[in-house]
Amino acid sequence: MKRAINTGNGNWQETTLDGPRLRRWMLDASACVELARSRIARIGFDEALPPYRRVRISPGGSFVLACVSGSGFILLDGKWQRVGPGMVCLAPPRVLNALYAAGSERWSFAWVRYDEPAFVAPVVGASSPVVSKARADEASRLVSGLRAEWEGEREPRMIHHWLELIQATVRRFAQPWRSREPRVTKLWTEVGEDLARDWTLEELAHRCHCSSEHLRRLCMREMGRSPMQHLTCLRMEKARQMLESSSDKLEAVAAGVGYANAVIFSRVFKRWVGVAPGEYRGRL
Repeated sequence: MKRAINTGNGNWQETTLDGPRLRRWMLDASACVELARSRIARIGFDEALPPYRRVRISPGGSFVLACVSGSGFILLDGKWQRVGPGMVCLAPPRVLNALYAAGSERWSFAWVRYDEPAFVAPVVGASSPVVSKARADEASRLVSGLRAEWEGEREPRMIHHWLELIQATVRRFAQPWRSREPRVTKLWTEVGEDLARDWTLEELAHRCHCSSEHLRRLCMREMGRSPMQHLTCLRMEKARQMLESSSDKLEAVAAGVGYANAVIFSRVFKRWVGVAPGEYRGRL
């Protein structure tokens, strides 16, 4: 059993802490070839109580959690967020991901952990919502269907069928904006093409032809982030790409994503990703 938490100085360590009361079903790609073909490392269902905790410093793929009942906490976008029934949380690869159970009620959730090398387009990207408040029960039913088939007939055709449904559902969860607000889609496309710009909330709202408060409500409803939080998310995703694909100095990376000061950029990057930019590049 691996155990570690935030060391208190801003540094994190890998943690796997189950506790004696954890109820878990899990299917691993080493046991199911269809999972590997879908780039799913593991899939499962947990019913957790304290001291259940997970910390993944640099996960090799996207992570999706669909809460059925109870509640817990998950670290997303550099901050802890409570997760309750009906909520779906999505975390991108190679970014600090942590979660823990709290309270006396079991925290029950279905989950999918992907295996996505850097050259593969991840299921969860910077433009995906971080939290969605709908259809968690749908994901849970599909994982339960896969489990029933695996523990029963284990017919390859049926397993493939269940995984196809799970994949389609996860991709729908992760789809940015779902075309309900085309003006907002257009806004973030423009922002993503010019992340070096010194964007303000007022300018974002003006580009979207709405008030700052209305844009905030749209972003929170669709993405689970405020406009400025989503801007930071896009910047950190671009910074990670630059660190992975170039040898540019830290000052150049910072400037390329809208930070005039490399020290401030490094501080935000570590809070968001979990490690400093230099350490992130050194792990590649």
